[in-house]
Amino acid sequence: MEMTGEQIIPLPQSATWDALKDPAILKDCIPGCETIEQLSDTEYQLTMTAKVGPVNAKFKGRMTLSDVAPPHSYTLLFEGQGGVAGFARGQASVLLTPWDAGTRLAYTAKATVGGKLAQVGSRLIDGVAKKMAEQFFTAFNERVSGTPDAAC
Repeated sequence: MEMTGEQIIPLPQSATWDALKDPAILKDCIPGCETIEQLSDTEYQLTMTAKVGPVNAKFKGRMTLSDVAPPHSYTLLFEGQGGVAGFARGQASVLLTPWDAGTRLAYTAKATVGGKLAQVGSRLIDGVAKKMAEQFFTAFNERVSGTPDAAC
């Protein structure tokens, strides 16, 4: 499943770019994120908990930035293992463009799962993945703008 969306962030493009790479901001905005550690300029290690239908799993994984073009775009690759629950992989392409007094953040995200998670049904998984992507980008916008109503 491919998910798309956008947010208008009331910050300059360079500040939005910096915030998208800040581990503290990412930890606050990734749904279920428990820990995040920046290993390099382009790699993060994290643990998070996700509930998909009847399956509740704790994932240990890595996020890697590729195709990095500061302060315009990058592709975020995620891979996580959830033990007996299975695994999750995904990617999100993020594009930042100047917009009035702020920045337009557009994203396209894809996710796949395997193991027990895959057994709960693709429709349920697609819904959870879409909800998590929307929650992240809405929470990101609220966190960096300081307002709870910043979403488009």
